[in-house]
Amino acid sequence: MTDVEVLKRRIIREIDSRKQELIELCSSLIRIPSENPPGDSTEISRFIAGYLKQFGFQVDFYEPKERMYNLVAGYGRDEGKHLILCGHTDVVPAGDPFKWNFPPFSGEVKDGWILGRGASDMKGGLSGIIFAVSLLKRLNLELPGKITLAIVPDEETGGKYGVPFLLENGIIHGDGCLIAEPSSPLNPTIGQKGAFWFKLTVFGEPGHGSLSPVAGRNAIADAIKAIAKIQELWELPIPVPDEVKPIIARTKRYMKEVEKLDENYQKVLERITVNVGTISGGTKSNVIPESCTVEVDCRLPFGITHEKVAEHLHRELDGLGIRYQMETFGFRGNANFTPPDDPVCRAVIRNISSVTGEEAYGVLQWASSDARHFRAHRIPVLQYGPAHLPSIHGYNEKVAVEDVLRCAKVYALAAIDFLFSSSR
Repeated sequence: MTDVEVLKRRIIREIDSRKQELIELCSSLIRIPSENPPGDSTEISRFIAGYLKQFGFQVDFYEPKERMYNLVAGYGRDEGKHLILCGHTDVVPAGDPFKWNFPPFSGEVKDGWILGRGASDMKGGLSGIIFAVSLLKRLNLELPGKITLAIVPDEETGGKYGVPFLLENGIIHGDGCLIAEPSSPLNPTIGQKGAFWFKLTVFGEPGHGSLSPVAGRNAIADAIKAIAKIQELWELPIPVPDEVKPIIARTKRYMKEVEKLDENYQKVLERITVNVGTISGGTKSNVIPESCTVEVDCRLPFGITHEKVAEHLHRELDGLGIRYQMETFGFRGNANFTPPDDPVCRAVIRNISSVTGEEAYGVLQWASSDARHFRAHRIPVLQYGPAHLPSIHGYNEKVAVEDVLRCAKVYALAAIDFLFSSSR
């Protein structure tokens, strides 16, 4: 019978003694550009496969779209519990290199920080799960279950070629999943708001600009009326289900104590947020515009579905007497969560507290992620990863060395606890 606590202490010592290897792995991943778009993961996928193969892993490649590679590698046995550790290789574009204080794909380690695009989102976490699983294998541990690494290429654009492809084709499955997405050091994400992205095209009647508003019909003016109705979604009262009220309360505490956000920000947990992200219309100033198109990102709280939001918007827009067409694109899904007492949540939260010596608890995320796909396939999931949150998707992105080290420890210890636990 394995003494789990003795084993976990051994793992901590091994990770500390191999710290430099972990740092170099993270730096190496950052030095490989993997911006999405365009979404070419060839180089970074080959590097990761080479790293894993040197320790005896079989790595399977899946290419649902040209140059977008999913990597799947496992360790353990099919009997017993099955844990998925997931991460994505793609990063958002670096943007103007002259606005960075260092080369965007530097990977340099300086003053306790690892520097470069993707350091926090999410090559710090990606290096942590790869390192943790490879270390467990190198220690020749006989696991009572199995760990699967699922490394995907298509998260930053919300695409279908990563996690959705693997799940829908039955390539991966599990009793629990940990995604190494950026999070607060003590607060893994156990739930997300829903998302409803849509494009609204408003139609008018062209004419000479000198005769407006007498002649024709101005599509931009009608679109402005529509936008006003769309923005009223923020004021729509949403009944919060009782089952999520305790998690919302903890998340408000987190927003106040950790994020230092005032009560105004806390409202986003229980309301529909509305961002009119793009608008385009007309041909020139002296022509009455025939059409105008706006793209909108709404994030949905628990208590309402994207179907209900669409129905509400159609009623409101129909009442304006305008001609329009509404179609969805990108993210679409309802708010979702994993109960904090689920075994995978307990294993991760317990070991965050163990490694840090501080209280840890799960919170809701006011954005969306690949976690929704796992929950749609009835796989309990949460997110936890190293990050300097203010730098994500911005210039001068970085991650603290000690955060990467801490998360790698949590990944390895949580995997041990989860797999050796008898509860399913």
